[in-house]
Amino acid sequence: MNRLSNCFARAKESGRPAFIAYLTIGYPTLEKSETAIDQLVAGGADIIELGVPFSDPFADGAVIRSAGYEALKNGVTLSDVIALAARVRAKHPETGLVLFSYYNLIFSAGLESFAADAEKAGVDGVLAVDLPLEERGELLPVLRRHDLTLVPLIAPNTPMERVVKSAEDLDDSFLYVITVKGTTGARTELPPELSDRLESIRKAVKIPIAAGFGVSTKAQAAEIGRHADGFIVGSALVRRLGEKGTLEGELLA
Repeated sequence: MNRLSNCFARAKESGRPAFIAYLTIGYPTLEKSETAIDQLVAGGADIIELGVPFSDPFADGAVIRSAGYEALKNGVTLSDVIALAARVRAKHPETGLVLFSYYNLIFSAGLESFAADAEKAGVDGVLAVDLPLEERGELLPVLRRHDLTLVPLIAPNTPMERVVKSAEDLDDSFLYVITVKGTTGARTELPPELSDRLESIRKAVKIPIAAGFGVSTKAQAAEIGRHADGFIVGSALVRRLGEKGTLEGELLA
């Protein structure tokens, strides 16, 4: 098993869902992002999603959009995020690392160059937000040559046949199942039909599934954990880091 698979296996052995945390790297500063990652790992995060700031983040809600713009103002680039990944890997050898980016940034960097740099930094997987299933053949073989995997996004309305195809040839990865329609952002409630949707996907695929978009409380995380292998928290963490400058202590309200 690779590092991502090991993260899910360890969580399962401990009788809990894997905790996957997203941060926009460079917000509020690059240094605070790195410190926050250390705090998340200390607080029990199994996998860190390293959000690469992008100028047109159409899938993101107000919190992550604003954080991305601030990170861009700080001059943070894809190369900076990969360099940070290398520092994090040196400190946290067992933590899963996923680069979370829009495909334009990856393509513009050059696929081979990007994958080689990510591999050297100790990144485990790549989530390209806007890369559809039909076009992943352009990226996945390059990632494979560099011992990297791809993390697919599964929308609330994705047909089950497409869900199954999305999981093919990704035994070292997991499915990121989007919990709600629309953009990222904390919600007070998750859809009532979510549990059935997660159970159906879990039965249909052989790889772990984790659910995110809107998760902001321990109760929501626990509910998702009853029907999925992991839960993903993003906007709630980004907001708290922006407001308080730290993620030390309690991670979910």
